[in-house]
Amino acid sequence: MSTQTVTTEGPRSKRALILRAAIESFGDDGFEHTKWASVADKVGIGQTALYHYFESKVHCLLTIMSSELERSATAFAAAVEGQATPTDELRAAVKAALDVGPREVLQARILQSHMDLLASPRQSEREEAERQHARELVRQVEHNWLDLVERGIASGDFAARDAFQTSHMMLAMILSVWRWYREGGALSNEDVREFTTEALLRLVRA
Repeated sequence: MSTQTVTTEGPRSKRALILRAAIESFGDDGFEHTKWASVADKVGIGQTALYHYFESKVHCLLTIMSSELERSATAFAAAVEGQATPTDELRAAVKAALDVGPREVLQARILQSHMDLLASPRQSEREEAERQHARELVRQVEHNWLDLVERGIASGDFAARDAFQTSHMMLAMILSVWRWYREGGALSNEDVREFTTEALLRLVRA
Protein backbone atom coordinates (compact mmCIF):
# COMPACT_ATOMS: atom_id res chain seq x y z
CA MET A 1 0.00 0.00 0.00
CA SER A 2 1.19 3.49 -0.76
CA THR A 3 2.63 5.42 2.15
CA GLN A 4 0.62 8.43 1.01
CA THR A 5 -2.75 6.87 1.88
CA VAL A 6 -4.40 8.62 4.81
CA THR A 7 -6.90 5.86 5.58
CA THR A 8 -6.20 2.37 6.88
CA GLU A 9 -7.44 -0.95 5.59
CA GLY A 10 -9.79 -1.61 8.47
CA PRO A 11 -12.57 -4.22 8.32
CA ARG A 12 -15.07 -1.62 7.09
CA SER A 13 -12.73 0.08 4.63
CA LYS A 14 -13.98 0.43 1.06
CA ARG A 15 -10.54 1.28 -0.33
CA ALA A 16 -9.84 -2.17 -1.84
CA LEU A 17 -13.30 -2.26 -3.42
CA ILE A 18 -12.84 1.21 -4.88
CA LEU A 19 -9.47 0.26 -6.35
CA ARG A 20 -10.90 -2.94 -7.82
CA ALA A 21 -13.79 -1.06 -9.43
CA ALA A 22 -11.47 1.67 -10.72
CA ILE A 23 -9.04 -0.86 -12.20
CA GLU A 24 -11.88 -2.57 -14.05
CA SER A 25 -13.30 0.71 -15.36
CA PHE A 26 -9.98 2.40 -16.23
CA GLY A 27 -8.64 -0.79 -17.81
CA ASP A 28 -11.71 -1.72 -19.84
CA ASP A 29 -13.24 1.66 -20.68
CA GLY A 30 -10.26 3.99 -20.34
CA PHE A 31 -9.48 6.54 -17.65
CA GLU A 32 -10.83 9.49 -19.63
CA HIS A 33 -14.12 7.73 -20.37
CA THR A 34 -14.73 6.62 -16.79
CA LYS A 35 -16.87 8.90 -14.65
CA TRP A 36 -15.71 9.10 -11.02
CA ALA A 37 -19.34 8.72 -9.95
CA SER A 38 -19.62 5.42 -11.84
CA VAL A 39 -16.82 3.98 -9.68
CA ALA A 40 -18.84 4.89 -6.60
CA ASP A 41 -21.91 3.22 -8.13
CA LYS A 42 -19.96 -0.01 -8.70
CA VAL A 43 -18.90 -0.06 -5.07
CA GLY A 44 -22.36 0.86 -3.83
CA ILE A 45 -21.40 4.08 -2.07
CA GLY A 46 -22.12 7.76 -2.60
CA GLN A 47 -19.64 9.78 -4.66
CA THR A 48 -18.71 11.87 -1.61
CA ALA A 49 -17.50 8.73 0.17
CA LEU A 50 -14.83 8.29 -2.51
CA TYR A 51 -13.06 11.39 -1.22
CA HIS A 52 -12.48 9.72 2.14
CA TYR A 53 -10.01 7.44 0.33
CA PHE A 54 -8.90 9.37 -2.77
CA GLU A 55 -9.13 13.09 -3.28
CA SER A 56 -9.65 12.78 -7.04
CA LYS A 57 -9.89 10.35 -9.92
CA VAL A 58 -6.26 11.20 -10.78
CA HIS A 59 -5.15 10.40 -7.23
CA CYS A 60 -6.80 6.98 -7.58
CA LEU A 61 -5.11 6.47 -10.97
CA LEU A 62 -1.69 7.31 -9.55
CA THR A 63 -2.29 4.89 -6.68
CA ILE A 64 -3.10 2.11 -9.16
CA MET A 65 0.07 2.91 -11.09
CA SER A 66 2.15 2.74 -7.91
CA SER A 67 0.54 -0.57 -7.01
CA GLU A 68 1.47 -2.09 -10.37
CA LEU A 69 5.03 -0.79 -10.13
CA GLU A 70 5.35 -2.28 -6.63
CA ARG A 71 4.06 -5.61 -7.95
CA SER A 72 6.53 -5.48 -10.82
CA ALA A 73 9.53 -4.74 -8.59
CA THR A 74 8.58 -7.42 -6.05
CA ALA A 75 7.90 -10.05 -8.72
CA PHE A 76 11.24 -9.33 -10.41
CA ALA A 77 13.20 -9.73 -7.18
CA ALA A 78 11.49 -13.02 -6.35
CA ALA A 79 11.92 -14.36 -9.89
CA VAL A 80 15.66 -13.76 -10.29
CA GLU A 81 16.63 -14.94 -6.81
CA GLY A 82 18.56 -18.23 -6.93
CA GLN A 83 18.74 -18.44 -10.73
CA ALA A 84 21.95 -20.00 -12.04
CA THR A 85 22.81 -17.59 -14.85
CA PRO A 86 21.73 -14.16 -16.15
CA THR A 87 20.00 -15.97 -19.03
CA ASP A 88 17.95 -17.94 -16.51
CA GLU A 89 17.26 -14.69 -14.64
CA LEU A 90 16.00 -13.06 -17.83
CA ARG A 91 13.65 -15.94 -18.60
CA ALA A 92 12.30 -15.88 -15.03
CA ALA A 93 11.93 -12.10 -15.01
CA VAL A 94 9.93 -12.06 -18.24
CA LYS A 95 7.68 -14.83 -16.94
CA ALA A 96 7.10 -12.86 -13.72
CA ALA A 97 6.31 -9.71 -15.69
CA LEU A 98 3.85 -11.30 -18.12
CA ASP A 99 2.40 -14.34 -16.35
CA VAL A 100 -0.30 -12.42 -14.50
CA GLY A 101 -4.00 -12.62 -13.78
CA PRO A 102 -6.82 -10.51 -15.25
CA ARG A 103 -6.57 -7.77 -12.63
CA GLU A 104 -2.82 -7.39 -13.11
CA VAL A 105 -3.31 -7.26 -16.90
CA LEU A 106 -5.63 -4.28 -16.43
CA GLN A 107 -3.24 -2.62 -13.96
CA ALA A 108 -0.35 -3.04 -16.40
CA ARG A 109 -2.46 -1.60 -19.23
CA ILE A 110 -3.37 1.39 -17.07
CA LEU A 111 0.27 1.98 -16.13
CA GLN A 112 1.48 1.70 -19.72
CA SER A 113 -1.21 4.07 -20.98
CA HIS A 114 -0.53 6.82 -18.43
CA MET A 115 3.24 6.88 -17.88
CA ASP A 116 3.28 10.47 -19.17
CA LEU A 117 1.32 11.48 -16.06
CA LEU A 118 4.46 10.94 -14.00
CA ALA A 119 6.44 13.57 -15.92
CA SER A 120 4.83 16.74 -14.57
CA PRO A 121 4.29 17.86 -10.95
CA ARG A 122 0.75 17.88 -9.59
CA GLN A 123 -0.74 20.86 -7.77
CA SER A 124 -2.46 18.68 -5.21
CA GLU A 125 -0.19 17.64 -2.34
CA ARG A 126 -1.53 14.08 -2.17
CA GLU A 127 -1.42 13.59 -5.93
CA GLU A 128 2.14 14.90 -6.02
CA ALA A 129 3.20 12.62 -3.17
CA GLU A 130 1.78 9.60 -5.02
CA ARG A 131 3.42 10.74 -8.27
CA GLN A 132 6.80 10.99 -6.55
CA HIS A 133 6.27 7.55 -5.02
CA ALA A 134 5.53 6.11 -8.46
CA ARG A 135 8.58 7.81 -9.98
CA GLU A 136 10.81 6.27 -7.31
CA LEU A 137 9.33 2.85 -8.12
CA VAL A 138 9.98 3.43 -11.83
CA ARG A 139 13.62 4.10 -11.01
CA GLN A 140 13.74 0.89 -8.96
CA VAL A 141 12.27 -1.19 -11.80
CA GLU A 142 14.66 0.36 -14.31
CA HIS A 143 17.60 -0.28 -11.97
CA ASN A 144 16.59 -3.93 -11.57
CA TRP A 145 16.69 -4.54 -15.32
CA LEU A 146 19.88 -2.53 -15.78
CA ASP A 147 21.58 -4.66 -13.11
CA LEU A 148 20.43 -7.82 -14.87
CA VAL A 149 21.90 -6.68 -18.18
CA GLU A 150 25.16 -5.64 -16.52
CA ARG A 151 25.44 -9.04 -14.83
CA GLY A 152 24.87 -10.72 -18.17
CA ILE A 153 27.54 -8.63 -19.88
CA ALA A 154 30.02 -9.26 -17.05
CA SER A 155 29.45 -13.03 -17.23
CA GLY A 156 29.69 -13.15 -21.03
CA ASP A 157 26.09 -14.36 -21.39
CA PHE A 158 25.06 -11.09 -23.03
CA ALA A 159 26.75 -9.02 -25.71
CA ALA A 160 28.90 -6.12 -24.52
CA ARG A 161 26.51 -3.42 -25.68
CA ASP A 162 25.31 -0.26 -23.94
CA ALA A 163 23.59 -1.69 -20.85
CA PHE A 164 21.39 1.36 -20.27
CA GLN A 165 19.95 1.35 -23.78
CA THR A 166 19.58 -2.42 -23.79
CA SER A 167 17.70 -2.57 -20.48
CA HIS A 168 15.37 0.26 -21.51
CA MET A 169 14.66 -1.46 -24.83
CA MET A 170 13.79 -4.64 -22.95
CA LEU A 171 11.40 -2.80 -20.64
CA ALA A 172 9.80 -1.01 -23.59
CA MET A 173 9.16 -4.33 -25.32
CA ILE A 174 7.58 -5.85 -22.21
CA LEU A 175 5.40 -2.81 -21.54
CA SER A 176 4.24 -2.67 -25.18
CA VAL A 177 2.52 -6.05 -24.73
CA TRP A 178 -0.22 -4.40 -22.70
CA ARG A 179 -1.21 -2.16 -25.63
CA TRP A 180 -2.54 -5.07 -27.64
CA TYR A 181 -2.72 -8.22 -25.51
CA ARG A 182 -6.23 -9.28 -24.50
CA GLU A 183 -7.11 -12.32 -22.45
CA GLY A 184 -9.06 -14.82 -24.51
CA GLY A 185 -7.61 -13.46 -27.76
CA ALA A 186 -5.85 -15.33 -30.55
CA LEU A 187 -2.60 -15.52 -28.57
CA SER A 188 -2.43 -17.11 -25.15
CA ASN A 189 -0.44 -15.61 -22.30
CA GLU A 190 2.07 -18.43 -22.71
CA ASP A 191 2.45 -17.66 -26.44
CA VAL A 192 3.17 -14.02 -25.67
CA ARG A 193 5.65 -14.89 -22.90
CA GLU A 194 7.60 -17.31 -25.10
CA PHE A 195 7.73 -14.90 -28.04
CA THR A 196 8.82 -11.98 -25.84
CA THR A 197 11.44 -14.06 -24.04
CA GLU A 198 13.01 -15.25 -27.29
CA ALA A 199 12.94 -11.71 -28.74
CA LEU A 200 14.73 -10.36 -25.67
CA LEU A 201 17.30 -13.16 -25.74
CA ARG A 202 18.06 -12.35 -29.38
CA LEU A 203 18.52 -8.72 -28.33
CA VAL A 204 21.05 -9.44 -25.57
CA ARG A 205 22.95 -12.46 -26.81
CA ALA A 206 26.53 -12.12 -28.04
